[in-house]
Amino acid sequence: MRIRFGYGLFVCLAISFCYVPRMSAQQGDSSSQASRQESKDENSARATEESSSRDTRVDLSPPSNDEKNHPLSGAAVSDAQEAASDVQELHPWDPHKAAKDVEVGDYYFKRKSYKAAIERYKHALIYKQDDAIATYRLAESLDKTGNLTEAVTYYRGYLKILPHGPYAADAQKAISRLSPESRANAAK
Repeated sequence: MRIRFGYGLFVCLAISFCYVPRMSAQQGDSSSQASRQESKDENSARATEESSSRDTRVDLSPPSNDEKNHPLSGAAVSDAQEAASDVQELHPWDPHKAAKDVEVGDYYFKRKSYKAAIERYKHALIYKQDDAIATYRLAESLDKTGNLTEAVTYYRGYLKILPHGPYAADAQKAISRLSPESRANAAK
């Protein structure tokens, strides 16, 4: 009997400890809700009162005859806003990403998938604008796909970056072969 009484007392105490904090937490919640309600009432009362800063407020409304006196001012403002909104997208300079794109572009070029190579070389030039290898290989890929005028542009770009680089002689030959003047002479 003693064991049962001790065990029963233990269970009663454990249950009472579990429920007592919950009751006090509920009481705390109701008191915090009451204080929140009071602060809301105070804020709404302050909002209805007149602000002391009204005396120092600056009137930004246009004068009454402004539109009549300056009829084209709205067009000038909108033109100025359009000119200011010419945002250019900037990409971070990331030579590692560019090198990886060149590597993948080379893979596609070796597999004769020139369109995929072109995309990868162009992507490399986004992250490293003056990459000579990507520029030259892009020109080669464009040459293979028949985009001759664009290929000449990139061959010239390569020569602008590295005028005496390892592919400079090949680029000069390609320009002389692909330029519109030499194509016109070959057609005659």
